[in-house]
Amino acid sequence: MGQIEWAMWANEQALAAGLSECGGNRGSAGSGGVQKGVGVAGVLVCLLEYPRSKRQKGSTMERCGQKYLTAVVKVFGPLTRNYYIRAVLHAALAVPAGFLLSTILGTVCLGIASGIYLLAAVRGEEWRPIEQKPRERPHMGDTIKQPPSNPPPRPPADARKKQPTEVGG
Repeated sequence: MGQIEWAMWANEQALAAGLSECGGNRGSAGSGGVQKGVGVAGVLVCLLEYPRSKRQKGSTMERCGQKYLTAVVKVFGPLTRNYYIRAVLHAALAVPAGFLLSTILGTVCLGIASGIYLLAAVRGEEWRPIEQKPRERPHMGDTIKQPPSNPPPRPPADARKKQPTEVGG
């Protein structure tokens, strides 16, 4: 069996946490400022985690529209590529969300994602963008094949002679 790529699991967990924190938590009264901050943090996590990393072996399924956010994540270089930094960032973002009951699910998911990212970083994993391979058009010279050097196989001479029933046709 191959080695587990922990960052893939952390990515899914953190994206679920970001979606949980940024959506639908506007219901409780009296803590509007903290909730807005948690919502903004959820959006930040979603933007950071939406682009998947390229797998070490095998193929990676790209998310719809991922290439646009991949370009943004690539701009920040080592800050977004390093999983130690992501683990610390997610742990720090989970702290204020832990004080609100409406965001406790997102907080727990973000804490789990932080731990998995730390494990991935210890194992030497790093975020790598999925790069599209440019499609090469076939050159006209490459599509023309060499003619066959041997003639096609023919039936034996006896079978080639026309039968009298076929001649009268």
